[in-house]
Amino acid sequence: MKILVLAWEFPPRIIGGIARHVAGLFPEIVRLGHVIYLLTVAVENSLPYEQVDGIHVHRLEVPDQKDFFQWVRSMNQQMVKMGQQLSTEVEFNLIHAHDWLVAEGSITLADKTQLPLVATIHATEYGRHNGIHTPSQRYVSDQERRLGEAARRVIVCSQYMLKEVERALGCPPAKVDVIYNGITPLPAVPDFDRVTWRLQFAPPDTKIIYYVGRLSHEKGIFVLLNALPRILETMEGKVRCIIVGSGSAQEVLLKQQASHLGIKDKLIFTGFMPDQDLPKLQAVADCAVFPSLYEPFGIVALESFAAGVPVVVSDTGGLPEVVEDGVTGIVTRVNNAHDLAEGILRVLQDEELARTLVIQARAVLETKFNWAKLAQQTIETYHKCL
Repeated sequence: MKILVLAWEFPPRIIGGIARHVAGLFPEIVRLGHVIYLLTVAVENSLPYEQVDGIHVHRLEVPDQKDFFQWVRSMNQQMVKMGQQLSTEVEFNLIHAHDWLVAEGSITLADKTQLPLVATIHATEYGRHNGIHTPSQRYVSDQERRLGEAARRVIVCSQYMLKEVERALGCPPAKVDVIYNGITPLPAVPDFDRVTWRLQFAPPDTKIIYYVGRLSHEKGIFVLLNALPRILETMEGKVRCIIVGSGSAQEVLLKQQASHLGIKDKLIFTGFMPDQDLPKLQAVADCAVFPSLYEPFGIVALESFAAGVPVVVSDTGGLPEVVEDGVTGIVTRVNNAHDLAEGILRVLQDEELARTLVIQARAVLETKFNWAKLAQQTIETYHKCL
């Protein structure tokens, strides 16, 4: 089978979870004997064509635009042009689109080539904003709806998202397949001076908790900050909270909140952390916290599973499908700082519980979130589509 894939991000261009999803899934589909051509956006010094893990990657130059939606339209036009060119050279069986950003190009290509379309919808604008409130949100939601309607099969990453695409996009459940996200095994952390590395974040007798991800309102980082005074009081101040991620406007608001709460000296904002440094932080941390208000799945939780860090999450979206409360992590009530604080304290104060959570979380990675198995499920969706 030959599949044409459209995705606006692919490593080393990483904006959200789509890049890691595409980079984890499609090499496994290639290993199953299928051929993948990927249309994505160029990055600085990238080649216009290269093979990555068996994937034929075409990186398209998209000029910067002041208006983001105009940039998206330009990207889609480039993808249509390249997709049509490739379709004269390769006999594709279907097109696989990833999220609304490539909806226009995917739908156009499916129409021009008369190929069936599969769409993976990673999140919805309705869910991100708890409703549609502005013209730009309406535009994105309409694109999501168009993509769902044009696709023969729709893939979502959780049972929660199955209900959401039905509610928000009017997508019939009968054409939707739930296929979880997976995780690519991380390379072993090289030997490093753990004591010195840890000291840049906290004294030796102080616990480290961390959040990693985008700094956006929907990630609920403000709830974590509201929980910190209770945690610090209980732990006699011997806790440091590391916030890893970028988002300058939100970072300003969070720093203002920290000052107001009197916890500014207990927080470290690292900004973007290089891939070689994040495993080092995970190796010295005591707890990972993901207090999202909206989370279709939660790959970051899986990454913490793999790194051997006990996880505390909120009970929103797909997170309770990823983290089983008291078994592979601690699940707390969404947007509830007191409950989040109690969940984090359970991990920090009970070393035996923390060890047990890590062991059980690692075990479930292989059985439930293995990309090779998820690739087989994706191939089954392709066959349904055909």
